Amino acid sequence: MNKTMAMVGACALLLAGHASAETLRFATEGAYPPFNYVDANNQLHGFDIDITHALCEQMKVECTLVAQDWEGIIPALMARKYDAVVASMIDTEERRKKIAFTDHYYRTPLTVAVPKDSPISDAQTDFKGYTVGAQSASTQAIYAEDVYGKAGADVKLYPTLDEANADLAAGRLDGVIADKFPLHEWLNKNSQDCCKILGDVDGTKADAAIAVRKDDQALRTRLNEALAAIVANGTYQKIASKYFAFDIYQ
Repeated sequence: MNKTMAMVGACALLLAGHASAETLRFATEGAYPPFNYVDANNQLHGFDIDITHALCEQMKVECTLVAQDWEGIIPALMARKYDAVVASMIDTEERRKKIAFTDHYYRTPLTVAVPKDSPISDAQTDFKGYTVGAQSASTQAIYAEDVYGKAGADVKLYPTLDEANADLAAGRLDGVIADKFPLHEWLNKNSQDCCKILGDVDGTKADAAIAVRKDDQALRTRLNEALAAIVANGTYQKIASKYFAFDIYQ
């Protein structure tokens, strides 16, 4: 009888342990290669995805990842549809009015791509009279509207960077401004014949960080500790080297 009760108790503890295992929900965009993208089987891949899994392993928690359209990604976080966002989101003062950010997990400047025969020769050039594309609700869109738009450019915003790039390749845009690494990735894989990179936009290097709700400071601290650990133990560099031949952590 005692042995039977002991076995029942052990099973109950085991089941309780499984039932209490923590699961964190993360969102990403799924349309921003090489950082996050969806394959033909509707599976998420990319640098952001691998970093998320590494952080979850370091924190010893289960994690789930969902794709969320970019414009709705912050509202859905605030509505508690998930716990955090790992989607190459830039930490900005305006966004910090609504949400909180971890330490950076990479840094990126803005850069500009134009058609190969474009008369525009510099990323800092006055774009007056030209049409410039950017992804809506992004830091690139803010820069395009605040700088190029005020200088007389026609700024056209798109739900995804891929759509802006497609219009550039089709000759419907005179330029696209975006974060450096995804723009280079697109050009290298798809459109070397149509377009060229002008270079980085001076003074635009910024931190990409994980977004959490303001009231989730305990989770923010845990993510920061896990991030510091995977940088220190070499996991971060192992992941980064799969995607980049240069240092993006900086």
